[in-house]
Amino acid sequence: MSAESPATDAPNRPITVESEAELDELVAANGLVLVDFYTKGCTLCQSIEPVLGNVARAHEELTVALCNPRNDIGLVDRFGIRSVPTLILFEDGERVGTLAEGFQGGAAIDEFVAESRSND
Repeated sequence: MSAESPATDAPNRPITVESEAELDELVAANGLVLVDFYTKGCTLCQSIEPVLGNVARAHEELTVALCNPRNDIGLVDRFGIRSVPTLILFEDGERVGTLAEGFQGGAAIDEFVAESRSND
């Protein structure tokens, strides 16, 4: 994660976080964060990555991050990761939605983001 990029400048592509501390820092520094919990070798995870790139470019206020919970196993219990890919949306530092239903297209992810925000 690059410390040089301002918190208000959401990148237009997913960024990778390596640890629970990096994830906490990213969530605290950005208003709206969508995290894709994935594992290497997961074909569904590989398939969803370009979709997340499109989602990141379509929502300038949204920061999209990729996180392999195997790099910091505490994330599995903390966020209840039972399958991958699992998408978790954070708004203003709070978890507002979870989507753990396998591969999702861009329209489904857009809808998940919109619905999770409106339920807040």
